[in-house]
Amino acid sequence: MTMRKIVLAIMLGLGAGAMTVPLTSVAAVSIDIDIAPPAPRVELVPPPRVGFVWAPGFWQWRGHRHFWVAGHWMRERPGFHWVAAGWVQRGPHWHFAPGHWAR
Repeated sequence: MTMRKIVLAIMLGLGAGAMTVPLTSVAAVSIDIDIAPPAPRVELVPPPRVGFVWAPGFWQWRGHRHFWVAGHWMRERPGFHWVAAGWVQRGPHWHFAPGHWAR
């Protein structure tokens, strides 16, 4: 086998492996718990920044309890708005809805 064919075979193998990565990275994670989150913390929002959007803090479930994730600035996306993360009660359970960009 020539060196050119070996290099081509390696590149094709790496390319095929790389194409599977996005498929596994789109898996959604759903979190439902029976413990209500604490009330949101009061955050002092810094003054507005041109080209950025404030993502407010939220309670995140980590194993056995809630942890506060502080708010932060994110670069804006023209044509989109930020939907903040939060908890929604569904019957006796609480469902976490992650923050996301929406049109």
